[in-house]
Amino acid sequence: MAQERKVALAGAAHLELVSGVIQLCPEDAMVDAMLRGWRAQQMSRGLKEDTIAGRERLIRRFQEFTNEYPWSWLPGHMDEWSASLTGERHLAPSTIRSYQGDVRQFTEFLIDGRYGWAVACEDAFGTHPVAICHEWNTIAHLNDYEGDPEARPFTREELQRFLDYADDQVDRAVRSKRKGALAAYRDATLFKVIYGWGLRRTETSKLDLADFGRNPKARQFGRYGTLNVRYGKAKKGQPPRRRNVLSVMDWAVDAVQDYVENVRPQFGCEDHPALWVTERGGRVKPSEINARFVAYRAALKLPEALVVHSLRHSYVTHLTEDGVDRRFIQEQVGHECDSSTAIYTHVSDDFMNTALSKALNPAFDEAPTRKDR
Repeated sequence: MAQERKVALAGAAHLELVSGVIQLCPEDAMVDAMLRGWRAQQMSRGLKEDTIAGRERLIRRFQEFTNEYPWSWLPGHMDEWSASLTGERHLAPSTIRSYQGDVRQFTEFLIDGRYGWAVACEDAFGTHPVAICHEWNTIAHLNDYEGDPEARPFTREELQRFLDYADDQVDRAVRSKRKGALAAYRDATLFKVIYGWGLRRTETSKLDLADFGRNPKARQFGRYGTLNVRYGKAKKGQPPRRRNVLSVMDWAVDAVQDYVENVRPQFGCEDHPALWVTERGGRVKPSEINARFVAYRAALKLPEALVVHSLRHSYVTHLTEDGVDRRFIQEQVGHECDSSTAIYTHVSDDFMNTALSKALNPAFDEAPTRKDR
């Protein structure tokens, strides 16, 4: 039975190597067979094609860097490659760790005895692959968040200025009777939706009209009581994660309702499913959202630390300051762990002082006075 399970393993060497055929370059043929086997093994685990293809490209780049075949790779090659990623390409630690993880998975696949690649290399070349990644030459995942430490949410005053400026662009375009009024109105509403539902940029660009729905517990919002986010941030190799976000800000609901009913029809894209459409009948792209945001930020002379994602940070922070339950916020933004939500929270000094007072008041109320002592 054990032998039958070994035979059935997707990616095994005996399934990928063609016996009895003389290869012009046996080394290159072996590498191609290894990558085919690794692809088969990953596909059997349900990984996405884009993920598998990206990993294969990375392995070929690593091989090109080392100028060696996988059965000749050594830990020193990983040391040199990691140093080049840091020193020459200046990649972020999270990116380097992801690259190292791909190389680790490939080499662990090769040395796993169940797949037979080590034996195949020993028979063909008199040597075999070894583990080249260890705790001393790879980056450990020690923090939940490794993004730019300068990133922060908007203050309430900054947010009001930004949204007011976006609205002003609509008024200016209308008064000057120039093109762009529809796009300006769309973008002003788009930024309100990002903040009002705590969305990511890509999630926002992929919204469809049909993604809004009713919430029987919030009938005052009509058909905009809940938002079905279909393209939430995915785990590596997995499909996008869905989540339903409940509407909590009435002014944001009013804004999107007005856009959908009175402005979007003027784009002339009745048959297009997208919520955010262009004047040419396409879907607004994440890069276009970013470009408009940067233009508004520059015009207002706001800090460059503020990015589109800061609107999502602001959603978490401001709801926290308003006393909304932390678990509810976590579900709204799609975080599996509360620690992830905590990273997004940058509450104001006023909030912290108020919270401190609430925490200390019971102690002071119960403390004996001088007269009691």
